[in-house]
Amino acid sequence: MALKSHLRPFLWLTVFTLLLATTASQAADPRKVIGPSEADQNLSDYFYHQTMQVADSSLKKIKDLETWKKKRVTYRKQLFEMLGLSPLPARTDLKPEITGTIESEGFIVEKITFQSRPGLYVTGNLYRPLKQEGKVPAILYVCGHGGVKKNGIIYGNKVHYQHHGEWFARNGYVCLTIDTLQLGEIAGLHHGTHREGMWEWLSRGYTPAGVEAWNCIRALDYLQSRPEVDGDKLGVTGRSGGGAYSWWIAALDERIKAAVPVAGITSMKNHVIDGVIEGHCDCMFMVNTYQWDYAQVAALVAPRPLLISNTDKDGIFPLDGVVDVYRDTMQIYELYGVPQNLGLQITEGPHKDTQELRVHAFRWFNHFLKGDDSLIEMAAKPFHTPEELKVFQTLPEDQKNAKIQESFVKLADSAPIPADTQEWEQQTERWKQQLLQKSFRAWPEKVNAIKPEVKTITKDGLVLQTISFDSQKHVPLDLFVVLPADSDATKIEKINLVILNQSDWEGDFKHIVSFFPGMQAGNGASAESKKRFQEFRKQILESGVPIAYFAPRGIGLSEWNQNERKQVQIRRRFYLLG
Repeated sequence: MALKSHLRPFLWLTVFTLLLATTASQAADPRKVIGPSEADQNLSDYFYHQTMQVADSSLKKIKDLETWKKKRVTYRKQLFEMLGLSPLPARTDLKPEITGTIESEGFIVEKITFQSRPGLYVTGNLYRPLKQEGKVPAILYVCGHGGVKKNGIIYGNKVHYQHHGEWFARNGYVCLTIDTLQLGEIAGLHHGTHREGMWEWLSRGYTPAGVEAWNCIRALDYLQSRPEVDGDKLGVTGRSGGGAYSWWIAALDERIKAAVPVAGITSMKNHVIDGVIEGHCDCMFMVNTYQWDYAQVAALVAPRPLLISNTDKDGIFPLDGVVDVYRDTMQIYELYGVPQNLGLQITEGPHKDTQELRVHAFRWFNHFLKGDDSLIEMAAKPFHTPEELKVFQTLPEDQKNAKIQESFVKLADSAPIPADTQEWEQQTERWKQQLLQKSFRAWPEKVNAIKPEVKTITKDGLVLQTISFDSQKHVPLDLFVVLPADSDATKIEKINLVILNQSDWEGDFKHIVSFFPGMQAGNGASAESKKRFQEFRKQILESGVPIAYFAPRGIGLSEWNQNERKQVQIRRRFYLLG
């Protein structure tokens, strides 16, 4: 076939070169450090260790097709769950509406909207050939973060990427190009944890990636309802954010028969260790309950035709991570015996929509959806102004897009009040198991024995014990216990435990410990410190009850980089690791 003769030698030569380069870079182990302190170095080492564990556990143990097919069913269910789509929402009436039609050079544009759920509006442009005989393949084009806004009016990122849909329609396809939640005509939100402090999203199991995935599923429903479309020949493509949404829908929905995600995936290593996560909004990530690396998403597309497409100087989807995803995914395609259905296409350039990227995508779809390996002679170029492609003149009053994060994932139901003690104990045990299976799933399976180092300092009738230990590898922590010097350890019946946050550490705690000689945590014996120490001393000696102060990871001596933005991105790394 022409595709093999023209593309395969080039692709395999490119892949071989990239693999050599990737291996060399891995040997150098160039990891970025979170910040300048020893605690920052420990955190960076912790992230490295955890990331390598996730990478090693994702697909490495799958050695035969039968094992993969069994696991694939479970993995797909897990992905639905991690996108906030379990249980799957009802497929309600789409209520599609065509608000206008444009006849152009060899194609027609329909300005359409539908509701993927009641009040969750999807705006898009449907491109179809001007002259058509019979049903034709269809492409779902999902857009990246290319917003178009003029004089305060949002036209949607479908306008930014219009040239893709227009090319497909001029070459015998129907193409539906849809706006995203954040950059559509009705603006929603992608940046909840990235810049809005909406950490409740994670507790709720919500990510805007789930909204984009669901909108894609319903977009396929709409395409299959169109009389012009061959519903058995559906493809998906998109770049950047659209590349990510291409991955979600191709992994979740078998109706996609060929996929070309462009600049939409890389490895967990790139995100967590190299810091790529800091350049991405929340729409790029599932809530990673089951601790997946990203090749696991890609593998769910197998054995269907998949072209992984990227540029070699993309700063937010680095080359080494893209190659890692390709290499791990190829393992699954080889189990199916169809390595020819997985391609890696790398062109020169930064994170940008380039003609070189488009041409390979067009050839891929032509080959697998139309059986056509002829040369691409037509360039993709835009034809229309933003005003011409706008769907709504007035935004619908019942839209839920702007606050969909408040309803997309249902809140947990309130627990019934137990009838008796036995029922309460059963209920709490159930909750504990659910917490271990979900919220705390990433806890180490094996807990190593703690080997504490204890230092004791005596001052004015009080003893301060500093107990240092490693909670996990690269996680050194400290427990501080203050008790009367004449205490009999065998007779202590009660101890008060105080869990410190950073303001606690900087406040009363430092004032108290500053009077113990040699304490690294002290802030100097000021008059205020002296006053607080004497009050504290009196309390301990009169009550006889020791107090233990515990500084969790990131607090006190293990304090991480305190730059506000860096703190946000540290927390996002934790959530990405599950």
